[in-house]
Amino acid sequence: MRLSKEQISNGIWILAIVLILFTPVGFHLRVLVGKLFATSADVVAVEEQKSLSNFEWGLVDLEGNIFNFESYEGKVVLVNFWATWCPPCIAELPSLVKLHDDFGDKVGFVFVANDEVGKVSQFLEKKGFQLPVYFETSRTPDVLVSKSIPATYILSKSGKVVVAEKGAVNWNSTTTRNLLNQLLLE
Repeated sequence: MRLSKEQISNGIWILAIVLILFTPVGFHLRVLVGKLFATSADVVAVEEQKSLSNFEWGLVDLEGNIFNFESYEGKVVLVNFWATWCPPCIAELPSLVKLHDDFGDKVGFVFVANDEVGKVSQFLEKKGFQLPVYFETSRTPDVLVSKSIPATYILSKSGKVVVAEKGAVNWNSTTTRNLLNQLLLE
């Protein structure tokens, strides 16, 4: 039996779809695509900015130590919700690491993992990322709730949500750096 060009083409497409959906190759391909198409974050219009009125939020770090989110009240804060199994999260993480490396002593960074502690620890060690990762022990403040991840918020010193992004973003952009510098001067 001889296969036609159309049958061969269909077979190749089916094989490609199976590889993308059901193998690690697909995960890494989705991460690559996320990196290629990541855009800069957009600032929320002033009239649409919501305020985080309550900084009471239960978080623990990778070692199980309680983190006091209230200590970030009055500071510029970047909150990122992510998971190791999320391709867009993994795609944007290197840009967040670079931003954290440069602004970590001036801006509060809170990486909230939606995953198992062991998987997160193993992932961070494998990648060599040094990030302040936390896990929730109480309900997320309403203005930081998202139905999807990654979700990243930048809060001004007054607690206003000036950036609210869902999906992969290039956080190491000039736009984001300028915004953080501007917020730090307020």
